Order: sequence, then structure tokens, then C-alpha cells
Amino acid sequence: MDFRLKVFYTVALRLNFTKAATELYITQPAVSKHIQELEETYKTKLFERNGSKIALTAAGEILLKHTKNIFEVYREIDFDMSSFINQRQGLLRLGSSTTISQYIISPVLARFHQKQQDIKVNLLNGNTEQIENALINKEIEIGIVEGQSKNQSIKYVPFIKDELVLVCNRNPLVKQNEISLEDLKSMKFITRERGSGTLEVIEYALKQVGVKLSDLQIEMQLGNTESIKSYLLNSDCFAFMSIHAVGKELKNNELIVLDVEGLSIERYFYIITLLGKSDPLSELFIQNISSYYNLKL
Repeated sequence: MDFRLKVFYTVALRLNFTKAATELYITQPAVSKHIQELEETYKTKLFERNGSKIALTAAGEILLKHTKNIFEVYREIDFDMSSFINQRQGLLRLGSSTTISQYIISPVLARFHQKQQDIKVNLLNGNTEQIENALINKEIEIGIVEGQSKNQSIKYVPFIKDELVLVCNRNPLVKQNEISLEDLKSMKFITRERGSGTLEVIEYALKQVGVKLSDLQIEMQLGNTESIKSYLLNSDCFAFMSIHAVGKELKNNELIVLDVEGLSIERYFYIITLLGKSDPLSELFIQNISSYYNLKL
């Protein structure tokens, strides 16, 4: 593999020479030298430089597309050839949205590593929209997300079922465990950010019972589940959260679940891959994740 392409690929993803140098364990001048050599080879600029900021040129975009394909072939070669010596090796790039990363995927990764110690797994964390984009851009091979946007280039396979419940801290002001849909409009909420699969599911479910997200008093939007839980424990706010995410707090009586009359929010987590694209390493991981949860995928 031409190391210069690896340098180019890293810079193209990070759009930052310093970050690329740190990630590759080389100096920044070495990064600049490799990029310069590639530009001399192809007799064209690969990056536009504007002060401290850089951006890909049209030529750079084309080279990035080919580089992604080259690295994908190398991954498949490494995995397929290692199978001849009964020692499966390779790199699997996995992406998962926040709730899944924090509460669902860790035991699966631990068991997968025990069985396949020579396969390295890189886990990218982000919201559903970010994970889907990473898959489309071939920065990951598999994603596990909290919703499906029905992107035509992505294959969605239901993984496990989840329920979103309304939770708050054990505030003495909360008199009853069941509330009406109308009560929701007078309560203060903490929600995830736009692009979050969780927020999209909540918005859709509320719409089905005649409540708009804009009807709710949203005090703050936070970027991850742990931040929302911490906020709830220190405020009189409410939030719809995955039952998987609040198990410990419910057990310790730090949070309580409120039933909302006429409202049930259920969803699936989905395994996503590029439509029509499959490789042995990804299939091996999907087999492991399905056997862990006794699923038929």
C-alpha cells in the first residue's frame, strides 16, 4: 500500500494537517511532504489552502473516492487471505448512534473480541444522521442506528426493539404516575439535538396523537443521553428516553417512569449496510451480534 495515499486519505477526512500527523504518528512536515509528492505525481493540486483552513479540490475529491475503494479492497484481501491460516485478521469500522454505543453494543464487542482477537474494531459514535453519512462516505462498513431515514442506498435490518419512556427525577411535585397528552404541553422538556434518531421517533409518535414538538416547552437540547440524565437528576424537567438507557437509574430509584395516556413509543434499532454491498468481515460481525441477542437476521 502506498503510504502517501494513507496520508492523503487521513488529511482528506480530517481536513487538518496537524490532526492527520497526530493520527498517523508522523510529523506535520512529513504530512506536507507526502501531499506535495502526490501533487507533483498527478501534476495538480489536491487541497485548496486558505490560511489555516484547507479544502479538497475537484481532483482531491476524485482521488479520495478512488482511495476509499482501494482501502476497501485491501481490507477484504487481508481478511480473505488470513482465513487460509485459520487466523482471521482485519479491521472492521463500525458506527453506532449514542444510545446504542453507551448501553447496547459494549457486551457484543467484548464477546466478539474474545472470539476474534486478531480483528480490530474501530467504533465511531454519532447521531443517526452522522452514522448514515459515514456509511455512505465509506468511512464505516456497518452502522447500528436508532431510526431509519429510508435512504435509498442503505439497507436497514431490524436489530432489537426499544421503548421510549417519559422519565423525571423523584420530585415530590410529581403527584401521579399517569398524565394526559394535554399535561405534556405544560411540562418542561430536555431533548436530543436535531439529527438524532431518538428525537425523530418522538416527534413522529407525538404527531400521531395530535401533539406537535413545537407544543412542548423545550428548556434545552443536549447532545447525548448521559447529559440528559444528569440534567434530569438536577432539575424538574422531563425527557423521553430509551428504556435501555435508564435501567440503572430506575433500579436505584433516582428516576421514575410516567405513563402518558394514549401514547406508546416503540421503535427498532437497525443494522445498516450499503445496499448491495457485503464483505466477509461485516457478515462475521453481524452473525455474532445476531447470535448474542438470539436474532434471526
